[in-house]
Amino acid sequence: MFTGIIQALGSIERLEPRGGDVRLGIATGKLDLVTVGIGDSIAVNGVCLTAIELGAGRFAADVSRETLSLTTLGDLRPGSPVNLEKALTLSTPLGGHLVSGHVDGVGRVLDRHDDARSVRLSIEAPAVLARYIAAKGSIAVDGTSLTVNRVQGGQFELNIVPHTLEETLIAGYRGGTRVNLEVDLIARYLERLLLGSGAADGNGAGVTQALLQWHGFI
Repeated sequence: MFTGIIQALGSIERLEPRGGDVRLGIATGKLDLVTVGIGDSIAVNGVCLTAIELGAGRFAADVSRETLSLTTLGDLRPGSPVNLEKALTLSTPLGGHLVSGHVDGVGRVLDRHDDARSVRLSIEAPAVLARYIAAKGSIAVDGTSLTVNRVQGGQFELNIVPHTLEETLIAGYRGGTRVNLEVDLIARYLERLLLGSGAADGNGAGVTQALLQWHGFI
C-alpha cells in the first residue's frame, strides 16, 4: 500500500527485454533506500513493483506483459522521469489517500492551463472508470494522490499546486500525455459489496437504480 505522496523523482537507467517482458533499472534520485530490502515494494508512476536488485541510488524491478499492456510503463525509455514512492508503514503519515499501486486504466490529458500559480488539468478516463470518479473524491494519477475538482462523464479536472508541480512528473504533462489512473479503492469495493449474491453467480448487472432502492439508498 501507498499514500500517493510522491517521495522522489527518479529516472529510467535501462530497459532489458526478458523473454517477452522487461526488467527496469531505475535511478532513485533523493529516495532513501536504506530501509528497502530485496522483495520490498516501490511504486513507479503509480505501479507497485518489487525490488529484485538494489544498489547505491538505484534498484531494478521486473515488469510483466500484463503490466506493460495495462499501464504506461511500456512507454518509458532510458532517461524518462518517474514518480517514486516506497510502501507505507504503520508509522507513515497518510497525507494522501490509500493507494494500492494496482492501476485501473490509462487516461489522457486533454487540456492544461495556468491558474495563478497553480495549473489546471483536464483528463479523460476510460469509460469503464467514469462511475468511480466523483467531485471532491480522490484519484491517483501516475501515483500522485489528487483531489477531483469537477467531473463530467469520463472527464475530470484537477488543480495542481506549485509544490506538486515541483516534486512530480505533472510539470511535464501536456495535451495527449498518457497517465496511469487508480480510482479510490473504497469505491471499487463498495460496488462489489452492493452486488450481494450476484457477485458470486456472475449475473450481477452492476449498481443499478433498482439495486439501490432494494438496499434503501433511494
